[in-house]
Amino acid sequence: MPEVTLGVGQRFLRDKRSRSGDPVTLTHFLAWMHSRGFISAQALLSRKKSGVDTLVEEYSAYLLSERGLASTSGVVYAAITHRFLTRTCPRGRLDLKALTAQQIRDFATHEARKFGTSKAASLLTCVVRSFLRFVHFRGYVDRSLIGAVPAVAHWSMAPIPRALPIKAVSRVLAESRSRRTPCGLRDRAILLLLARLGLRAREVMLLELDDIDWETACIHVCGKGRQERPLPLPHDVGEAIATYLRNGRPASSCRHVFLRTRAPWRAVANSSSISAIVGRALKRAQVKSATQGAHQFRHSLATNMLRRGASLTEIGQVMRHRDPNTTRLYAKVDLGALREVALPWPGRPS
Repeated sequence: MPEVTLGVGQRFLRDKRSRSGDPVTLTHFLAWMHSRGFISAQALLSRKKSGVDTLVEEYSAYLLSERGLASTSGVVYAAITHRFLTRTCPRGRLDLKALTAQQIRDFATHEARKFGTSKAASLLTCVVRSFLRFVHFRGYVDRSLIGAVPAVAHWSMAPIPRALPIKAVSRVLAESRSRRTPCGLRDRAILLLLARLGLRAREVMLLELDDIDWETACIHVCGKGRQERPLPLPHDVGEAIATYLRNGRPASSCRHVFLRTRAPWRAVANSSSISAIVGRALKRAQVKSATQGAHQFRHSLATNMLRRGASLTEIGQVMRHRDPNTTRLYAKVDLGALREVALPWPGRPS
C-alpha cells in the first residue's frame, strides 16, 4: 500500500466536497500520525519551495522584523503578495526585472473588483506598493515601480460606524450568562471584553495571562503599532475571565488567555474566530445586525459614550486612537448635536 502523504490528502480534499476546516484537520491528523511513527517526516512535505515562496517569506520577515508589522497583518500581506507574484511572475524572482507597469495595473484593476468596499481595495494597492518598494530597496528591480499602482478612491470620513443598539448589546450579554459550558464561559468573557472595553478582535486573541494584573484590577492591551496600554478591568469582565480560567479553560502550557475548545489546546486561531463567536452570539440572542463582526461592539461602546455626554477626546482615549480624525467619525452618529447645527431647509417641501 502506498504511503499516506500530504499530496494524497490534498487529492482527497479535491475529490470530495470539503468544508473550510478540513485542510487544517488533515494537517493535524498527519502530524499526529508522524508523532506515532506511522508515517515519515517526508510525508509532511507538500512540494519543493518555489522562488515565489522564498521571496514572499523574505518579504514577510522584513515586514515583521524591520517594519514592525503585526503577525496577523503579515499573513494578509503575504497572501496578497503571493497572488501578485503568481499572476505577474510565474517563475518568481528571476522575472522581477521583466515586470512592467501594464502588468501591475492589470493585476490591481482585476483584483480590486473582487472586493466589496473601497477600503479593502485600498489595502490591496497598499500591499502591492509596499512590496514594490521592498524589491527596489533590495535591488531585485532596477527602478521603482510604485507609480504604476493605480490609486483607489477612498474617503476616510465617508462611512458611518455600524454600531449595535445598546439594548441589543445587553440582550447578547444576558443570553451569554446562561451558557455554563467551557465554550460558553469562554465566549461570555470574550463578549464582555468587546462590549465593556471596546477591544479589537486581534487584541482579544493575543491577550495573555501575564497581561492581567488582578491586584490592581488592570489589563494590559497590546494595540495597533504594538503599543501597550493599561486599561481598568471592570468587575463583571474580571469575574467572567476568572470563571473561565477556573472552570472552562483546559490545562495547557499556552500563555494565551483564550484557547480553542478542542484539542490541541492552543490559542484561538485568528481574529476571524473572534468574529465567528460574535456571530453565533447574535444568532442565539436573535439580534439582527448588518454585520457579524466583533468591531460593532467597539462602535457601540463609542456611540453610547458620545450619547451620554463624553467628549471626542475622552472617547479617543478609551478607544486608544492614535489619530484624532479616527474619533471624529463618531460625530456622525450624534444626531441630537447635528440637529442643533443644521441649517433650515430653504422653502417648503412640495
